[in-house]
Amino acid sequence: GRLVRKTLSFSKKLENHIGAVWNFVHHYNALLRA
Repeated sequence: GRLVRKTLSFSKKLENHIGAVWNFVHHYNALLRA
């Protein structure tokens, strides 16, 4: 029901957030190496 959908959308948001953080870290490291 509703709780499952809420949990799924939350984990999706978490995945997107982690992806954004990884992108930021990757670009930051690239800048440091440049």
